[in-house]
Amino acid sequence: MTDGLIIDDNRQTADALQQMLGLLDIPAKVAYGSSPALSILTGFVPRFICLDINMPGVDGTEVLAYIRREPRLMKVPVIIITSDDQPETRQHVLRGGAQAMVIKPVTLEVLEGALKKAEVIT
Repeated sequence: MTDGLIIDDNRQTADALQQMLGLLDIPAKVAYGSSPALSILTGFVPRFICLDINMPGVDGTEVLAYIRREPRLMKVPVIIITSDDQPETRQHVLRGGAQAMVIKPVTLEVLEGALKKAEVIT
């Protein structure tokens, strides 16, 4: 089974998500920011991606656009994990190809629900 990929510039958040996924027996790699993520994605097709929006430099919406343009990655489920609870943001990322959006702080139950919505787990 291929690992998932967590993309978040906040190490604490990324590590917490990785631990929660571990509790669900779902392995995931971590990229602490968009630049490391884009490097990883050049040679790796994850099972799914948990993606933060507000990151310095290339933000999560740009990473999402890249994922949806890249033929190898375009079918990979993307779950947005963000503190931005604006309806416009939700509409924008879902229109941009994300399967689900979760507001920080994330609980295990909410993460599991998003993974089910994105059809990563049943």
